Amino acid sequence: MAGAGGGGCPAGGNDFQWCFSQVKGAIDEDVAEADIISTVEFNYSGDLLATGDKGGRVVIFQREQEVPILKPMDLMVEASPRRIFANAHTYHINSISVNSDHETYLSADDLRINLWHLEITDRSFNIVDIKPANMEELTEVITAAEFHPHQCNVFVYSSSKGTIRLCDMRSSALCDRHSKFFEEPEDPSSRSFFSEIISSISDVKFSHSGRYMMTRDYLSVKVWDLNMESRPVETHQVHEYLRSKLCSLYENDCIFDKFECCWNGSDSAIMTGSYNNFFRMFDRDTRRDVTLEASRESSKPRASLKPRKVCTGGKRKKDEISVDSLDFNKKILHTAWHPADNVIAVAATNNLYIFQDKIN
Repeated sequence: MAGAGGGGCPAGGNDFQWCFSQVKGAIDEDVAEADIISTVEFNYSGDLLATGDKGGRVVIFQREQEVPILKPMDLMVEASPRRIFANAHTYHINSISVNSDHETYLSADDLRINLWHLEITDRSFNIVDIKPANMEELTEVITAAEFHPHQCNVFVYSSSKGTIRLCDMRSSALCDRHSKFFEEPEDPSSRSFFSEIISSISDVKFSHSGRYMMTRDYLSVKVWDLNMESRPVETHQVHEYLRSKLCSLYENDCIFDKFECCWNGSDSAIMTGSYNNFFRMFDRDTRRDVTLEASRESSKPRASLKPRKVCTGGKRKKDEISVDSLDFNKKILHTAWHPADNVIAVAATNNLYIFQDKIN
C-alpha cells in the first residue's frame, strides 16, 4: 500500500484553494474497460482510501503522516472474500449501504431493495419491490439507495423519474409505502423531449448531520431538507451550458452517464463531477462555486489548481475553453471527500487524483 493523501487544513473555510498531491494510474490513451475506476471512498477515519474498478479489483491506499509519495512496494496483503452474499438480485446492483447499527446493510437494483444481516449470507429480506405484475407497465426504476447516518430504521431511494422516497422500516416489513416523498414540480415551459432523462437521479447522499440529503441529476445538484418535501432548499447548476447540447449527448449516450456527489466533513461544501475531467465544488454558505480540472499537466507536487471556465458563445477569453471543445470521453463520475480534512479523491477514467487544500 502507498500513501494516498497529504495533510490538509480542517474542513471549515471553503476558499477553494487546492493543490495537487499525487496521481495513480497509467498514462496510456487506450484504456481497457476493466481498468476504469468504478468507485472511490474513504473509510470513516480517512486513513484509508479504497478504489474499485470494472475488472473487479479493489485497491486500498493508506495515508502517511508526511506529504506522501508513490513508490512501488511488494504486496503485503492479499484479500480473499470472507463472505459471499448471493442469489438475491436479478438485475445489476446499483447501491450498497451499511446501516448505522453496524449489523445490517441494504443492496439495491433497478426494481428491488434487500436488507441483509452481516452474519447471514444465505438469505435477505426484501424491503422494497417496485416490479409490476406486467413489465410493460414499468414506468420507473430505482437508481440509488442509502441508509440514514444515525437512524437505523430510515433509508431513502431515488428513481429515474427524479423522485426520492424516504422509508421507515418501523412502519412495515415491506416498505412499499413511503413515509415522505420528495419531488420538485417541473416547469412546463422548459419541458422537452429530454426532460425525463435529465431529471433521473443518479446519486443520493445524506449529509453527515442527517438533516439534509443531496441528489444529483444530469445537470444539477440539489440539497433537500428532510423536513420539507415540496422543493429543494438549494439547487446548484453543474454544467448548465450543456443544455443546448442535449441532442448530441443523447446520440452518443453521454446523457445516460451517472454522476455521483459527496459532502465535505462539515456539510458546508459539496462536490461532483463533469466532463473534460472537470469537477465542481459549491460552498453552501457563501454560494461560491468553482470548476477545477484533474489533469496530469498540473500534476507537479504542490502545484495549485487553476479555476477553469467554459465559454458558451461570443468571444472566448484567454483562459476559457469553448463548450464545443469539451472532451466527453473524459468524465469525472466518482469523487470522495476526506471525512475530517480538506483532502479529496477524484477518479478520472483509470487515474486516481488526490488533491489537498493549499497551505498558505
